[in-house]
Amino acid sequence: MSDPVAHQGPAASDTASAAGNVEYRVAHLHDRLAAEELGELGVRAEIRAGAIVITGTVPSAQCRQTVLRVAHEELAGLTVHTDVVVAETTGPDHAEEL
Repeated sequence: MSDPVAHQGPAASDTASAAGNVEYRVAHLHDRLAAEELGELGVRAEIRAGAIVITGTVPSAQCRQTVLRVAHEELAGLTVHTDVVVAETTGPDHAEEL
């Protein structure tokens, strides 16, 4: 049997290794967000076009800051785009008309 990795040049294996490293870092970010003080499962981080895109809705501005801090710690050196919004939790200012 032939080993497909053995037929690739060093540049191809370096690229695969770098992509695997990014995937590992994104997975570790998900683990930290779920396990640490946040317990935040509503935030997603995905690899898109060579950058990491973080999206989701959080309950408070403090929670958003914590998510962004953890993301920057885990993904330092990578291009990161964030679209994490704070859920509106104030009561309505008028009655709903049915």
